[in-house]
Amino acid sequence: MMPTRQGSLRLFRLFGIDVFLHWSWFLVALYKLNDPTHQYGSFGWNLAEYLTLFLIVLMHEFGHALACRQVGGQANQIILWPLGGVAYVAPPQRAGAMLWSIAAGPLVNVGLFPIFSAALFVAQRAGWQEEMPDLYTFILVIWFINTGLLAFNLLPIYPLDGGQILRSLLWFPFGRARSLMIATLIGFLGMAALVPLIIKENFLWYYILAAFVVLNLWRGFKQARILSRVANLPRRAGFACPGCKSSPPIGDYWVCAKCRNAFDTFVTQGVCPHCMTHYSTTACMDCGSLHPVADWAVRDSAPPVLP
Repeated sequence: MMPTRQGSLRLFRLFGIDVFLHWSWFLVALYKLNDPTHQYGSFGWNLAEYLTLFLIVLMHEFGHALACRQVGGQANQIILWPLGGVAYVAPPQRAGAMLWSIAAGPLVNVGLFPIFSAALFVAQRAGWQEEMPDLYTFILVIWFINTGLLAFNLLPIYPLDGGQILRSLLWFPFGRARSLMIATLIGFLGMAALVPLIIKENFLWYYILAAFVVLNLWRGFKQARILSRVANLPRRAGFACPGCKSSPPIGDYWVCAKCRNAFDTFVTQGVCPHCMTHYSTTACMDCGSLHPVADWAVRDSAPPVLP
């Protein structure tokens, strides 16, 4: 349950990353700009508040994307929608690379915290609450927005940043599949603990957020089960994924896009034996990256014996 480019407006391209705005963002913008919670003397302050929220979320997502690229991953798309932003990142399937790609987002909010705190301190000491109430309210609200986003994202509930950071830390001792399984189970427990608070507040937006989190928790749980099965498959000696260094499983696990028959690409050297379609790259069952079959051969080892 993630937004896609379909129905999204392309805003700009920065650092090779395309930024899109989902159509549903405009509906929430109309509500937010008419929100009576924060009363300003003019409509311009409401607009400035929402645009600043937009900028904070955008910086957060660029933190994810640029960190992912720094560790050798792929990140070329960000979509902003009412539930925040989504940076479509594909870091190398290593615990450290995943940890840095995820942690860099909240670190942007950490970096903004002292800036907004200093501005709020100056506003309080200068008496702007009485002399310039609109500016004071704006600074106070932006401080709460950034702090709230940071606190919310760090909740150890998958797929929030905190849950993904927890999963990355668990990856070191437990491995890729078991870490995801543990993180999703902790996430379900966390959501169960939040249910009384959500019901007590009885706010529509909290129900929407809860539904989003639970659906993605279920997706993560199913993915963990698939990863566990893949991890236990017999592996082919003499080959390793150039990306994650995992050996490919033995068996007909690659499906031809043309005839839909399964085959073992390492036996046929990337050629479907049913329709003779040739594939220049082979997908890794562990990390999903694509590489030519020839690049999978382990260097400085005896030539692999194919069955």
